[in-house]
Amino acid sequence: MQQQEEKNESSMKHITLLLTLLSIMLLAGCSGIKYLTVETREPAQVTLPSHVLSVAIVNNVVSQPDDIGHTIQHIGHSDYDRTKASSDSVALFYTEALAQFLEEEDYFHRVHYIADGLRKDSDFFKEEPLTPEKMNEIRKQTGVHAVISLDKLVLETHKRDHYRMQGYSYATLTGRINSLIRVYQPTMEGKIPAVFYTDSLRWEGFDIEDDRAYADQMVPSREEAMKQLVVRAAEKMTYVFAPHWEMQDRWYYTLPASLMREGEAYANKADWVSAIEKWEAYYNNTSKMINKAKVASNIALAYEMLDEMQQSYEWAEKAHDHFVRSTTTNSLERKRSQLYRNEIARRLNSFNQINMNGM
Repeated sequence: MQQQEEKNESSMKHITLLLTLLSIMLLAGCSGIKYLTVETREPAQVTLPSHVLSVAIVNNVVSQPDDIGHTIQHIGHSDYDRTKASSDSVALFYTEALAQFLEEEDYFHRVHYIADGLRKDSDFFKEEPLTPEKMNEIRKQTGVHAVISLDKLVLETHKRDHYRMQGYSYATLTGRINSLIRVYQPTMEGKIPAVFYTDSLRWEGFDIEDDRAYADQMVPSREEAMKQLVVRAAEKMTYVFAPHWEMQDRWYYTLPASLMREGEAYANKADWVSAIEKWEAYYNNTSKMINKAKVASNIALAYEMLDEMQQSYEWAEKAHDHFVRSTTTNSLERKRSQLYRNEIARRLNSFNQINMNGM
């Protein structure tokens, strides 16, 4: 009987130990990192004076001749031959798209688009910036504060045919764009902001220009390729002249502690003020340096989500300092915290730029 009781007691101890180990494993499983995607407000790359609340978009280039900038390499040939492609209305697409994108950003109070081209000559290779008289004429007619002018546009398309199948060529098409945009406004310094843009796109597939066939991969016509190039350029120029939103990855740490879990629950509901309250309470109560580092990083994220960038940076600094003191030199946590601290520093500077422009 006594042996049976000792056996039962031993079994209970084993079960208790097993349950304890299982609990520790479950708690450890609750520790980790969770990722989320956020939108961040990025400043304009060209900072215009705060009084510039309206702009006019104008086309100040001559249409590119059809026989300039286009080549083809036929099957079995090593050299490229010159060919033709119509760039008619491509500058119109560029400026119209730029006006539309700037309007959608809702940064300027008004975006006025002038559809008629300003250049009436045919000298494609000659660049003619707006004169002060022409700028003031446009400003007077439209009532805007500044004029954004497309002053140069050069497009190229280079096609290479590789083989033929069912009567159609399989080809690669490379398109290139070079453009110059200036911002004209009355200024005592006489400085005119100028933005040069160079880019390229590449397509690969069958060259099918009729409606009798279809393929999963097809190259566009040269005319369509040029339109895609200028629309992409217009989108990029939008980011130059107006603040915009970008998608970025962020993360926060989870730990097996009630305050941390409560903070996480609030974070999942985007209640960042309550999350900060819980996480700060845990930060003040824990003495473990690595945990302080993780929760400080969480608090930095919460303040970033509230656009309190100065406080976010201060907590990102604390988090990095704690990670330096509690991890090895090459640890992932330390590298991650350094990247985040640098990103918050960049955003803090950008945030100040946006505020200075009245946003």
